[in-house]
Amino acid sequence: MNIKNIRVRFAPSPTGPLHIGGVRTALYNYLFARKNNGTFILRIEDTDQTRYVAGAEQYIIESLKWCGIEVDEGVEQGGDFGPYRQSERKDIYKEFAQKLINTGNAYYAFDTPEELNVLRKRLEEKKAPNKSYSPFSRMEMRNSLTLGEPEVKKLIDSGEPFVIRFKMPENEIIRFSDIIRGDITVNSSTLDDKVLFKSDGMPTYHLANIVDDHLMEISHVIRGEEWLPSLPLHIMLYRAFGWYSPQFAHMPLILKPDGKGKLSKRDGDKGGFPVFPLEWKNPQTGEISSGYREYGYFPEAFINMLAFLGWNPGTEQELFSMNELIEAFSLEKVGKSGARFDPEKAKWFNHQYLIQKDNKELAEQYDKILRKKGIEASAVIIEKVVALIKERVSFVNEFWEQSSFFFVAPGTYDEKAVKKRWKAQSYEQMKELMAVLESIDDFSSQSIEKKVKDWIAENEYSMGAVMNAFRLLIVGALKGPHLFDILDLIGKREALQRMETGLKTLGKKE
Repeated sequence: MNIKNIRVRFAPSPTGPLHIGGVRTALYNYLFARKNNGTFILRIEDTDQTRYVAGAEQYIIESLKWCGIEVDEGVEQGGDFGPYRQSERKDIYKEFAQKLINTGNAYYAFDTPEELNVLRKRLEEKKAPNKSYSPFSRMEMRNSLTLGEPEVKKLIDSGEPFVIRFKMPENEIIRFSDIIRGDITVNSSTLDDKVLFKSDGMPTYHLANIVDDHLMEISHVIRGEEWLPSLPLHIMLYRAFGWYSPQFAHMPLILKPDGKGKLSKRDGDKGGFPVFPLEWKNPQTGEISSGYREYGYFPEAFINMLAFLGWNPGTEQELFSMNELIEAFSLEKVGKSGARFDPEKAKWFNHQYLIQKDNKELAEQYDKILRKKGIEASAVIIEKVVALIKERVSFVNEFWEQSSFFFVAPGTYDEKAVKKRWKAQSYEQMKELMAVLESIDDFSSQSIEKKVKDWIAENEYSMGAVMNAFRLLIVGALKGPHLFDILDLIGKREALQRMETGLKTLGKKE
C-alpha cells in the first residue's frame, strides 16, 4: 500500500438513525482526508441483515449531505473500489475465509447454541481467565480441530450449520500502535476465537471490515474507541493474510452532560436536546426522535460544535468554518479521554453563527415562519426586526417569541408586570404621553426618544416608572429591544392605537 495515497472510510451500519458520535467519526475522517488531499469513502456495512432498518441508509446519506461532509466514493457516487454496500460484496468474503482455513489460521466449528451455553457455564464455574471460545477451550469442542477430516466433510456436505472461527495463537504478545493512544500490547491468550463467517453465507463485521479495508486500500482507520477491544484481532487478521495493516486512530467517547457514561438517546430525551443530526421516525414504532436540523441548528454550527468534542486546535479560537477545520485538523490533537457533551455550549455555537449571518438571509427564514402564522410583512421591515432581536436568540425559531409584538398588538398584558409596574399615576401619565407622541412629525427612534425624555425631565417624572408603563402598553410585557426602535418600526398610528387599547384594558389604578 502506498501510504502517501490517503484513503479513509466512514462505515456505518444501517440499523437506525445516525448518532452524533457517528457523525463525528465521519467528520474526523473527512477532515483528515481533505487535509491530506486524500479520498473520503462511505461504505455501508449491512452484513447483519437481522438488524437492518428500512430508511436508515438514506438517512445516513442525507445526514452527511446536510452537514456538508462530501463523499468521494460511495453507494451514490460509485468508484473504482465498489460495490460500497457490503451485502453486494458477500461473494468476496467466503473466498477469504477459505484462505484462512487453508493456511491454518481459521477452522470450522459445528457447536450448537446449547453446547456453547454449556461451555460458558463450565468456564465460569472453573473461574477460567477466558470465559469464551478460545485457545483454552477449543480442543474440547466440536470443530475441525477436534474432528477428523472425513467427519468435517460429511457434516458440511449434509448441510450441518457451521461457523468459521479465527484460530487465535496461544500466549503471544501482540504489539501495535494507535495514533491517538500510542503503543499497546495484548496477550493473545486473553482473546477469543471470534466467528468470522456464519452458516448463512454472511461474514461477521470482523472479516468483512478487514477484507474491505484491504481491497479498498484504506490507509487510516479512524473510528470510535468502542472498537479498540477488536483491534488485536484485526491486527492478527492482517498478519494471517500477509497484508500491511492501515494506521489506526481510536477516538474518545462522547459523554453524557454529567460526564458519567456514553451519550445516548435517553439522555437527549431527558435533557431536551437532540442526539441525531436529522429527525428520525422509527418505521416499526412510529416514534419520532428530534434532530439538530429540525431543532433549528445551522449545519456549520453543528459541525463546529462536534469538531470540538474530542479535538482541540491548541489555540483560543473556537469558531471555525469547514475550510478552517480542515486546515487546523490533525489526529495528534485528538484527546484520549471522553468528551463531555454540553447542550448549552451547542446552543452557544448556534448563537454565534446566527449573529454573524446576514440579516437578509435570516429575514427570509423568518418570513416563512410569519407566513405560516398568516402574517405578511415587507422584507425591509422583517430585516429591521431581525437586526434588533438576533443578539437575543440562539435559533431562528425563537424569533417569534422575541418579536411577535412588532407584527401583532398585545391581546393580553403580563399580570406580574402590571401588578408591579402599572402605578396609580400611570394612567394619567400615559394619556399625556399620547399627546406628546401625537405632536411628533419625525417618528424616528432618535426623534421619539429625545421628545419623550425631554417631556419626562420637564415634568420631573420617574424615568423608570414612565418607561415601564409605556413598554407594557406597546409590547404587553416588560421585554423586547430598545422601545423607541419598536415605535419607529410600528409607526405612530399603531403606537397610539396600542396605547388607547391598553389604557382601556388596564384602566386607572386605585
